[in-house]
Amino acid sequence: MIKISSIFDGLGIKEKQKKAEELSAKEGFWDNRKDAEKILKELKYWENLTKKWEEIRKKRQDLEELVDLLDKEKENEIEDFQNEFTELESAHQKAHIELFLNAPNDQNDAIIILSSGTGGVDAQDWTEMLMRMYLRYAESHNFKATVREKTMGAEAGIKSAIIEIKGMLAYGYLKSEYGVHRLVRLSPFNSKNLRQTSFALVEVLPILAEDEGVEIDEKDLRVDTFRASGAGGQHVNTTDSAVRITHNPTGIVVSCQNERSQAQNKAQAMQELRARLMQKMMEEKKEKVEELKGGYKEAVWGNQIRSYVFQPYTMVKDHRTNAETSQIDKVMDGEIDVFIEAYLLK
Repeated sequence: MIKISSIFDGLGIKEKQKKAEELSAKEGFWDNRKDAEKILKELKYWENLTKKWEEIRKKRQDLEELVDLLDKEKENEIEDFQNEFTELESAHQKAHIELFLNAPNDQNDAIIILSSGTGGVDAQDWTEMLMRMYLRYAESHNFKATVREKTMGAEAGIKSAIIEIKGMLAYGYLKSEYGVHRLVRLSPFNSKNLRQTSFALVEVLPILAEDEGVEIDEKDLRVDTFRASGAGGQHVNTTDSAVRITHNPTGIVVSCQNERSQAQNKAQAMQELRARLMQKMMEEKKEKVEELKGGYKEAVWGNQIRSYVFQPYTMVKDHRTNAETSQIDKVMDGEIDVFIEAYLLK
């Protein structure tokens, strides 16, 4: 059994909370509002985590004492306590994961970018199914999810979508979803109902503040404006409010057209650009380390992280952790914690 206090104390949570408290009590704390809000956000996180772990510790202690007092003949009561222990272990594991979500940007909000891949109409339909899965996941975890942008497929599904997920540790949890997701099923878009394999790419980026991440020189940017596409009628945009930004040194292109004003669209596009540049910098650093070790492999389209099989049997399997389940309907309804937790605990 994991010793709660030793893990908690070993990670210096109390010291981190104390440091945030000391910073918040300093004179002139509110002189820099952005820094102050960031410190208060961290302080609230450490306070909540401390409270959660204390509640788990106390409940476990109380249950252990009660079980010791029970008469062995009272099997029903013992079974009830065993069920409580099972629930407690689940809460303990979740709190355990949160303790280790202390990498840079883990506490940030997240952007999920979905892109259809090989598989034609089936791939576009699959991309829309994944979008729904992440929206349901966000809803069940009390995250605020907003579809920033969506490009519809000509026949069905979507070609791409951008979802913004807001909530404590949103990026920390969802970063495990980054990669190619593979679908195997009998195609509803094929007249012969043949078995079809489709792919969709899921990218997960942290939402960074203006003063976070890499510095961006305005001279390195090409900003183009264009008329946003709409549903037609009164919803057609009559001004060039949509924004496309190209970062010339890297060739990264981002765009946004879902806001009403050009300034708002540019701000969101810059937010995505900062995240993409940070991601690129981290990937280059990781690739360099892997090259020195002699183990670097190019990230190609066929390297799927997870497979979702609808026919001839039902199974979802994560190829990085071997976590799997046959309850594919629940997974598509947003119950993906089994894969996220297995990845974070590996």
